Amino acid sequence: MLNLTSLEQQLLPPGTKGLALHAPLAQQALAQQNWNLLRGDTSFPVAVLKDGALQHNLQWMKRFCESRKVVLAPHGKTTMSPQLFEMQLQNGAWGMTLATVNQSLIAHRFGVKRVLLANQLVSSSDIRAIVTLMRQDPDFEFYALTDSLEAVKRLACEVRDAGLARPLRLLVELGFPGGRTGCRSQAEAIAVARAIHASPYLHLAGIEGYEGLLVSKNREQDLIAVREFIASLLQLTKIADTEQLFETDHILLSAGGSAYFDLVGRGFEQELALSRPVTAILRSGCYVTHDHGFYHGLVEEMREREAGMQDDYLQPALEVWSMVQSRPEPDLAILTMGKRDASYDIDLPFPLYHHRPQSVASGVAQASTLPAGCKIEKMNDQHAYLRLPPHSEIQHTLKVGDLVGCGISHPCTTFDKWPLILRVNDAYDVTGAINTFF
Repeated sequence: MLNLTSLEQQLLPPGTKGLALHAPLAQQALAQQNWNLLRGDTSFPVAVLKDGALQHNLQWMKRFCESRKVVLAPHGKTTMSPQLFEMQLQNGAWGMTLATVNQSLIAHRFGVKRVLLANQLVSSSDIRAIVTLMRQDPDFEFYALTDSLEAVKRLACEVRDAGLARPLRLLVELGFPGGRTGCRSQAEAIAVARAIHASPYLHLAGIEGYEGLLVSKNREQDLIAVREFIASLLQLTKIADTEQLFETDHILLSAGGSAYFDLVGRGFEQELALSRPVTAILRSGCYVTHDHGFYHGLVEEMREREAGMQDDYLQPALEVWSMVQSRPEPDLAILTMGKRDASYDIDLPFPLYHHRPQSVASGVAQASTLPAGCKIEKMNDQHAYLRLPPHSEIQHTLKVGDLVGCGISHPCTTFDKWPLILRVNDAYDVTGAINTFF
């Protein structure tokens, strides 16, 4: 269990994004307010997580990992939410992956005890922050990546000068030409692994790579490249083990973003017959909320590749709701939502539902599906342009004050816009909230 009491007990002040508060309210009291989004009880825009889909995704990924005999260290940068970290850990996560030292410190603050930093430790101040944390908390298990002899030397010197009583555990990162970080060849990677092994201040814990950048418009070529990259990770692991370079009880073998994690799982199923047990780690992060765009499309492709897998797959859990604030043209509605509220780096939001709040007199409200052809064609900071299909009834029925619910593409860049996101049930009753720390 993580240390979440302070979040539940905190007072949410008037002006909290997504809430129409007149006075401070304890976060733990949100469910007792009997608020309903479709009744218009929140502020708009508002971001919500649908509890049913969220729980489904957590359990789905747990079953997937068990079926492939891999473990999950979900990438926390997606949500940076301690409440979601706890849900992921309670559903079997081995630890949390994070992208920066600050993110790692936040995770530890709330009680995460095992962190894989899927990035390079470079600055002296960041290295010292981690080393200090490792000294102060002997139970904190930390791993980082490295891809150069220069970085190995810097890390060894910093650990030596800090007088840390235990070695810093590292994974050698293998990359590919034109990619991001990572050694560009097996020879470079083995040289880095040898340098780590030679230092008394460092331990080689494993091999890592990130296949998520091997996404292009040529899917057939992508699949070949991903499989070849996973094979190269396995080969590098075997070479390092043959040279007896690993110094931890288990060899960590890690890859797996949210695009091709099925291929990673398949690749990691192999029996490597090494000198010590292998812990194969997926680092997918976006699965927890999924989306209506980029990852939805990739998972649909996965369904075709993995015909024997579970039929229910992942479900979109994250939506952003706004209100129609202007109807300046018959086929145009301007919404109270913009770039400050929803992802736009891969796709613009997808308009899904509409509802008129004042139509909720009693009983359970139900939003209506928007007709095909409705499209968010552009966004400003605080406005979205919803284009309505020609000759459609919705041109006549959509009014100022109506609600519009949108799905998103790429959850990472929606989460970072909301310090607080409401949780709702299938009827859009507010059941609580999660906090983010970006």
